[in-house]
Amino acid sequence: MFDNLLEIVNVNINSIRAIIQTNNRLRKIAEKGIVNRQQSKDNQEIIELLKGTPNEKQWKLYEHCAVVTRLYAIYERFVEELISTWLQYLPQLVENYLELDEKIQNTHREGVGRILLEFKKDRFKDLSENQVIIGLFYGTTGENKNYELLPQAFLLHDQNLRKDILEKLFTDAGIGNTWKWVIKHRKVIHIIEEIRGNKNIAEKELKNAVEGELNQLISYRNEAAHGVVDEILGTQELLDLGDFIKALCQALAELVTYQIIQKQTSTGKAKEIGEITEWFKKPKAAVARINNSSLSIETNVFLVSETSSYCRLAKIESIQINDISHENIEITSEAEVGLKFDIDAKKGLKIYIIVEDSVE
Repeated sequence: MFDNLLEIVNVNINSIRAIIQTNNRLRKIAEKGIVNRQQSKDNQEIIELLKGTPNEKQWKLYEHCAVVTRLYAIYERFVEELISTWLQYLPQLVENYLELDEKIQNTHREGVGRILLEFKKDRFKDLSENQVIIGLFYGTTGENKNYELLPQAFLLHDQNLRKDILEKLFTDAGIGNTWKWVIKHRKVIHIIEEIRGNKNIAEKELKNAVEGELNQLISYRNEAAHGVVDEILGTQELLDLGDFIKALCQALAELVTYQIIQKQTSTGKAKEIGEITEWFKKPKAAVARINNSSLSIETNVFLVSETSSYCRLAKIESIQINDISHENIEITSEAEVGLKFDIDAKKGLKIYIIVEDSVE
């Protein structure tokens, strides 16, 4: 559902990875070239490269500063874009403004008021007064059902997006338990257990470890931007930080997707149709109990588990009942169905289908 936002994150972080790895290789070439300069005499480009090679410590310092600054910017921009997109979806999910969570209404109202008080600041130069107030006016008066929630009213933060500020932004937009979801997400756990080496870590320690990873990035970024850099991260440490930000963004995207599915289910626009009872990883195939539903090849479903922080869109690639393939099936009572998906899944995931295609 938020694949476009995640793709931007992945492309940017993959570019950072490539630059880090290129720098590392160049440093090795430069080191060898300095020792064996005579071997490079026939390659003018290498000669020129060696002439301009910076001091290794300074090279690594500027690489460190550039990477941590850029990684934080990618993370912050993703969070703001994700919350903005959620706020754009909400009027489709809750058609009556006055039925929105009270927290959302309060944040919207207070945010609009603050923007109007600070309207002449550069950060609001692209907004007109009409844009600021019209969504609140339509929502509270009911004169126009197509109300809008101004994202800028929900993103008025002046602090780094550490755990508490991150949770507040999501809570103010109507999404709770953000960190609880993050620390149970499979990719975040993988970073802590496999890359950081904290296998079988307890939940409390996991929570602290994930928060520590985020705080460390922010501290590095603040030092790079405003202070003296006391620690310069090595190549692998920088690469690991990039992987952490990828995992964190994936977890947050799935959280918001889950919230959308829950809102749609409560209004009858989505429904739970079954559960995966067996999962076969290599063919990406499942045995599932399906209830009262029509399914076809190419049908999109959502695979969901709140307890394990999982919510992903999957496409059905094949359908089997009693080892017989079907293009379409109509289930009127509970039945065991073989389903092959285009993504990995696991046992225990609930299967949801959109009844009304209101969110693309």
